[in-house]
Amino acid sequence: MTLTIDAAKPADVPTIRVLIGELAEFERLAHEVVATEASLHEALFGPRPAAETVLARVDGEIAGFALFYHNFSTFIGRHGLYIEDLYVRPAFRGQGVGRTLLAHLARLAAARDCGRMEWSVLNWNRRAIGFYEALGAKPVNDWTIYRLDRAGLEALQTGAARE
Repeated sequence: MTLTIDAAKPADVPTIRVLIGELAEFERLAHEVVATEASLHEALFGPRPAAETVLARVDGEIAGFALFYHNFSTFIGRHGLYIEDLYVRPAFRGQGVGRTLLAHLARLAAARDCGRMEWSVLNWNRRAIGFYEALGAKPVNDWTIYRLDRAGLEALQTGAARE
């Protein structure tokens, strides 16, 4: 088995969109996916890229991906690497693909002088939680993620949001 991790190229956008769809199905969130190939191309390869993607291939076949970007910690005064998505296709799970993707990102974070690497996992995804904890990752239990969706952003801007 030959496992490679490479930075995505613009020609990979259709594949990335398919992988995002597969991940959304797995996470039971397919109804929330509105990203298009055009919006992904702009976000990943436009004049001001918002994120980066790496693709994992096993013997040339797409096995998974990771999409990530830099965040910043005021407490440590350095940027970090935030993994928005990490997905391994079912046929390739248990073969070291996820670990290799994370190790690749850890090397990238170290080379970029990041102070930490972070990601979120759904509470029901016990297999992923066990995998991450086996690698030495620790949950951050004292924080709760808050989100304003598009409607919430608009309501806040116009003063329609409730206190």
